[in-house]
Amino acid sequence: MLNAAMRIAAKDLRLVLTRGTGLTQALLLGLLLIFVFSLSQQIGEVMSPQGAAAIFWLASAFCQVLIFNTLYSLEEVNGARFGLLLAPVPVQSVWLGKGLAGLLLLLCAQLVFIPAAVVFLGQSVSALWPAGLLAVFLVDLGIMALGSLLGALSQGQAARESMLSIILFPLLIPALLAGIRLGAATFSGQLPEGAQSWIGIAAAFDALFLGAGLVLFPFIYSGEG
Repeated sequence: MLNAAMRIAAKDLRLVLTRGTGLTQALLLGLLLIFVFSLSQQIGEVMSPQGAAAIFWLASAFCQVLIFNTLYSLEEVNGARFGLLLAPVPVQSVWLGKGLAGLLLLLCAQLVFIPAAVVFLGQSVSALWPAGLLAVFLVDLGIMALGSLLGALSQGQAARESMLSIILFPLLIPALLAGIRLGAATFSGQLPEGAQSWIGIAAAFDALFLGAGLVLFPFIYSGEG
């Protein structure tokens, strides 16, 4: 399954990066959100570290929606989804492969969002940046699992195009809260109260939707409902 997932991820990354439209739109949307929120500050005012972390994760969440819509639309355009279903590999390979591709694309976008947050939101990177990297890894892992699962659900009918964002954001709240609380330490230099509990929440979120993806994806991706 892992080898097939890697091949699917490589194929999707090649298509997305060659066309450029999906990643470019996601980057522009995230940067626009960061810039617009920076305009809400008074001249000389510095946004709080928690507020900056919240804007960073909001940009990442919207970016993720565009990324997974793009990844799953690759097969919908030419009807190649049935080819993946008929391939002699577990269907979960599609979920994992597209999840890995989406994770790499999201990480590339976040490499742009972090400097943008520092510049536009008046932040500085503290000595606790490893805590921020841990938060990014844990939350992105859950985002990958959930986004790849619901990305398949949002394809197939025109009426479903907005389903990914409608269902996704309420489910992402626990992971985003953990990312905001832990990510704020990158800018403030102080770990939040109950940091271990927030790490546990992010890890539990990852485990829940990684397991859900493995179990539910074959039924979602093969269904026409």
